Amino acid sequence: MSSDQRRDDLLSALALTELSVHYEEVDSDLSRRAWQLAADRLVEHDVEPRGVVDELGIGECTPRND
Repeated sequence: MSSDQRRDDLLSALALTELSVHYEEVDSDLSRRAWQLAADRLVEHDVEPRGVVDELGIGECTPRND
């Protein structure tokens, strides 16, 4: 697997995790499915959820206050 594919998978996992958090109260089924898809990608690459930001080299994530 190429490093670009790994990065794409980890980026997808991060986005799916964010979706699962933000939609937990709106649609719990969607939230659970997003989390499961994210977890599947992380397991495939042997990365812990807290390690995604480090693996992607994007630094500290700070939530936006819109």
